[in-house]
Amino acid sequence: MSRVSLRLWDPLVRLFHVSIAGVFVANYFFNEAGGDWHIWLGYYAVAWLAVRVVWGFIGPRSARWSDFWPHPARLRAHMRSLIDRRPIHRLGHSPLGALVMVLMMVLIFGMGLTGFLMEEVDALWGADWPQDIHEILANTLCALVVLHMTAAIFESFQVRDNLPLSMLTGKRRPLPEDRHR
Repeated sequence: MSRVSLRLWDPLVRLFHVSIAGVFVANYFFNEAGGDWHIWLGYYAVAWLAVRVVWGFIGPRSARWSDFWPHPARLRAHMRSLIDRRPIHRLGHSPLGALVMVLMMVLIFGMGLTGFLMEEVDALWGADWPQDIHEILANTLCALVVLHMTAAIFESFQVRDNLPLSMLTGKRRPLPEDRHR
């Protein structure tokens, strides 16, 4: 088997991924809710989210929404390949991974919005519902993070390529010649 690899993930996508993961771990497990670090890291995450959304339109092919947007046909094909145990080794995000990523980004935005409401909107001072929604979104995000990590490991075994490592290094194995997708 060849050890040749190709550059896939650009530095911005990799830094976004590591930054968001780091903020999530810090804020979910270590920082006190409502504390200064929690708030500032939350703003940092929302800023990164805005950068990533823009990068999805102007970045390289593997970062672009058009390359991996999880539309129904892509999702069906991916589900069928998993059910039939015929993994599709494609460069870039898998359709299901892209769907989870989009859901995670929506949750991060929602957490930022509810966090902003809790901290900056005086009319809601003392209201519990923004905090309750923020907590529900954080717990839902935690479940999606676990799903995302599990799926990345599962897919790594399926396609015989270390997907988590490729997000850190930016490199992936080239596609087999007969499976360009």
